Amino acid sequence: MKKIILAAIALLLPFLASAQNKKLEPVYDETLNPLEQIEAAVAKASAEGKFVVCQVGGNWCPWCLKFAAFVNADADITKVIEDNFVFIHVNYKPGKTADAAKAEQNKALQKRLNNFGRFGYPVFVVLDGDGKVIHLQDSSYLEEGDGYSKAKVLSFFKHWTPSAVRG
Repeated sequence: MKKIILAAIALLLPFLASAQNKKLEPVYDETLNPLEQIEAAVAKASAEGKFVVCQVGGNWCPWCLKFAAFVNADADITKVIEDNFVFIHVNYKPGKTADAAKAEQNKALQKRLNNFGRFGYPVFVVLDGDGKVIHLQDSSYLEEGDGYSKAKVLSFFKHWTPSAVRG
């Protein structure tokens, strides 16, 4: 009987893992230089009269991937983002690294985005069209249960649109 149960579990594990991976697709491009990515987004936002939202985190962060899936699945949130922001996923891995160049890049990224590391992940950094940091958002305030609250997420984005900030 134990062999049958173990065999059944062994057969089901790949399907369960596959289903989980479909829900949490990687969204962070780990090959990009995050500082260059931010400057390109600022240039695009400036040209389009938008702001930039940097979702800082990584593919290592389940809550980061949950947020990406949550936003992509909701047409109302997606519309607010598309109409007002250049939204980018900025890859960052906290902690020490043996790679000196990567350590310097992480330090420069923290400085560029106003020490975002004091929050958990993901953290959202809103930049105006000139690239100035105007808000850091701790994502825990947007959570509800095991996911995110549509009302809280919409409120966050709507309060930081260019028209809301400029009045």
